[in-house]
Parts: sequence; structure tokens; C-alpha cells
Amino acid sequence: MVLGVSSQGILWKMLAWAPPSAFLHVSLLLPHVLWYISLALMALVSSIYLLKLVFYFEAVRREFHHPIRANFFFAPWIACLFLMQGTPRDMAKIHPAAWYALMAPIFCLQLKIYSQWMSGGQRRLSKVANPSNHLSIAGNFVGTLLGAKMGLREGPVFFFAVGLAHYSVLFVTLYQRLPTNITLPKELYPVFFLFVAAPSVASMAWAQINGEFDNGAQVTFFIALFLYMPLAVRINFFRGFRFSLAWWAYTFPMTGVSIATITYATEVNNVLTRTLSIGLSGVATVTVAGLLVTTMLHAFVLRDLFPNDVSIAITQRKPKFSKMLAHLRSSSSDMKELVLSVSKSPNSDSHESAAGDRSRETHLSVHKGNAEP
Repeated sequence: MVLGVSSQGILWKMLAWAPPSAFLHVSLLLPHVLWYISLALMALVSSIYLLKLVFYFEAVRREFHHPIRANFFFAPWIACLFLMQGTPRDMAKIHPAAWYALMAPIFCLQLKIYSQWMSGGQRRLSKVANPSNHLSIAGNFVGTLLGAKMGLREGPVFFFAVGLAHYSVLFVTLYQRLPTNITLPKELYPVFFLFVAAPSVASMAWAQINGEFDNGAQVTFFIALFLYMPLAVRINFFRGFRFSLAWWAYTFPMTGVSIATITYATEVNNVLTRTLSIGLSGVATVTVAGLLVTTMLHAFVLRDLFPNDVSIAITQRKPKFSKMLAHLRSSSSDMKELVLSVSKSPNSDSHESAAGDRSRETHLSVHKGNAEP
């Protein structure tokens, strides 16, 4: 949700000053309002998840180990990058430390996930690949775009290179649809639109690094534009399942390709590019507005926004702490049995000796009785 609204703020900020959309006369007040709404949503969602972390830590821990849900841990940091990019202030005045502070958790999460892709056994990429993995890569390009706009060089190029390498591998793996891949539940089909997110942002990031929308930026933009087309025409593929928060996966990629189209239309300004940029921007805006209204309806009127999420069941993996407790319990039970066996052994020996004495006494008395006559 935050990704969709915050990216809309950037979209309308570009529509306000980009030459292809100058005839719309968009006021800068609208992107500022969207930015403050995004900031409020970010604070609300973060507060709710922090409460979940405090009171339901085990659920969060299992989400972190889930092959689908683990990718959504990148979302808040990407949203923060969008908020920083859409800030009403001049980005040149933002201290570079803020960029490094936001990219540090993304880097740490990528170390965990990418290392599992290479040598994770059951967590290798050919086993866990699904469209939500694009979130773990889109953060590289969003961070590159922001860092380049702030005047940084080495850091953005580093993250762009890492993102490009892993996007290529992920793209091929997902296109192959290996039999070992995770089967995505139908309720999560909207995340297929994340195919569009990474290349659309990558085109803008590369253009920002080089200072112009050159051939490299155009190649990645055309890839994003082509991937958008088959997804847009397959309407039946995205029908037949009830509304959920997963539908917000439509918004970020659609807005991203709209922003990339405006950037391309600024470089190649003609009737076709202008029409395409305005058309895609309109579709993205209507989608975000419709989802926002639908979400409010299900949250406050129908009150069925948060059902039991059977579609993404958490893993059955036991926590290490529980395993330790179980091991300690079994050890303590073994110790109790040992103590009981040791404590019983002297008593049994004394009983056996007493029984032996009584049998000997009986034998002697019988022997004496037979000897008296």
C-alpha cells in the first residue's frame, strides 16, 4: 500500500514539471499531499508491524523464513527510499548518510537471501523462485536512482551491478518455470506484475547515472514496456479470486513503468510517447485510487480485510529455542529415570537379602525339627 501511494507522489511530481505533460498544468500541491499521505501510511503500517513483532514474535520469525513472505521485508525500506525521493525538500540537501542508512538493511537482507539462492539446499533459487523475489531486487535500482540524484557515484553503481546480475538470473529462472519452483497461490497472482518493476526502475537509474537516457536505459525500458503488455491483456488470468492486500502489487509496477515512460518521453518527445506516458499514468492513478477505496471499504465497512491467510501459510519449522527446550526436557526426564533407578536399587538389594535370611532361618528350623526325634 505504501509503495503504491508513495510512487504515485513521485509520478505526479514528474507530471508537474516534465515537458511531455506540461499541458496538464499539474500543481505541485498534489504530489505534496500524496507524500504526506504516504508518510502517514508508513507510520501507521510500521507501528502495527512493530506491535506484531513485540506480541507475536514467533509469527514474524516464521514469516522471515517463508520463501514468499521473506521478500516483503524489503518493502518498508523501498517505501522509505520513495519517500525520500518524493520529499518536498531539495534532495541535494539530504545528507548522504540517510541514503546509506536505508541501503544498509537492504544489503543485509540481500546477503541472507542471495547466499541461500546460491547454496541454500532447500532454499536455493531453483526451489523457491517466485515473482515476489523481484522485491529483493527492485530495492537495488530504487536505491541507485535515489543515490544518483543525490550526487553519489560508487554506492549507486555497486547496487546497480548487484541488482542487474541477480535480476538476470531470477528472470531466466522464473521464465523456465522449473518443476521444483514454488506454486504460487491464485490469490497472489497480482505479484506477477512485479516482473515490470525492476526493469522500469533500472532504466531510470541507469539514465540518472549516465546523465542521459542512452541506449542502455532504452533497452531496459523497452523490456519493462513489453513485459507490461502481456500482463495487461491477460485479464482472465487475474480474475476469479477475492480482494486482498496482495492486489496492491499492481500499483508499484504500473506506476514505475509510467514514470519511466515520462522519462523516456522527455528524451524522445513526440505524439506517441506523450500519449503513452499520459495513458499509462492515467491507468496507474485510477488503479491506485480504486484500490484505496476498495481497501477502505473492506477494512471499515465489510470488515473482512484480514481473513486467515491460507494462501500464504507460515512454515512448520520449529524455532531453535523450542528445540532447545524439548532437548532439555528429554534430558531432565532421562536424569529422573536414572535417579529413580539408582534409588530403587539399594532397597531391592535389602529386600532380597532379607528374603534370603528368612529362607535360611526357615530351612534351619525345619532341619532342627527333623533332628529332634
